[in-house]
Amino acid sequence: MTVDDTGARHANRNFHTTHIGGEHFTAFRTASSKSRLNFLALLRGNYQDYVLNDAAFALLEERQVDPALADRLNTHEPLRFANRVPFLQHLAEHGIDIFDTETLRPFAEAGIWGAIRHHGLVGNAVIVSDDAGQFRVGTHALCWVHAERLLQKLMPATPGQVKHVETLRELIWHFYKALKAYRRRPDPAMAKGLQARFDRIFSIRTGYGDLDKLLFRLRCRKPELLMVLERPEIPLHTNASERDLRGFVIKRKISGGTVSRNGRQARDSMLGLSKTCQKLGLSFWHYLGDRLGIGTSHPAIPPLATMIVARS
Repeated sequence: MTVDDTGARHANRNFHTTHIGGEHFTAFRTASSKSRLNFLALLRGNYQDYVLNDAAFALLEERQVDPALADRLNTHEPLRFANRVPFLQHLAEHGIDIFDTETLRPFAEAGIWGAIRHHGLVGNAVIVSDDAGQFRVGTHALCWVHAERLLQKLMPATPGQVKHVETLRELIWHFYKALKAYRRRPDPAMAKGLQARFDRIFSIRTGYGDLDKLLFRLRCRKPELLMVLERPEIPLHTNASERDLRGFVIKRKISGGTVSRNGRQARDSMLGLSKTCQKLGLSFWHYLGDRLGIGTSHPAIPPLATMIVARS
């Protein structure tokens, strides 16, 4: 699935709308924060629980939390808490400073991620993003269009530096075309060749400091940039998310922001349903009429969730 976000206005304040979408569905959710904690809460759906299990402790390790603090909580058996209150109480009882936001954040993220895994949500889905930090959870892949865009943002000062940037951009776009060909016809031998080619491109040193630093930085993200070699069904970019958000942005320009919580939820829900119906080949108006019982006493259109699962 691809993810992205955009700004929104609600009750005269700046909010953020997160888009989560795939080939057959779209969802929008607007909140005052676009933190990783908020994104994980969206992935958790309607559940409110926190779970300390292997997935939670793996996330704590990934976030480089002090092992001594994590060990205080690890009973080697999953612990489930109904909501935030007993979870915070448990943390406090084990010496975690729940009033220190920086200390608490990774534990809250881990508890929600544990709940996501406990309920079997997300599954083996790959989250493709533009590298915004809040989306870097689970199995993650990077958008190649945004990666290449970093080269466009460089400001070369000499003709030689300009030439180096142009050459690297050309090499990257040729490599991108090769990845697209691999997606169409995956081949193990081709995957090995593409990995070696990636290393050659991103190991180039030009003498232009900013460019060399960027190439090194992108090379460090090799697993996420080459996730498509393991999962050829995933997209190489987040263009689908940007297309889905376009309708939201147009709505924002015409109508401005929302005022009430109900209005905010209604807008997000209706836009998400409209996009989902479009992806499933349904008329949004027919779907609404069917759900409202207009012209029929029994729903003729199956639940969208059932249709999404059937087509996945």
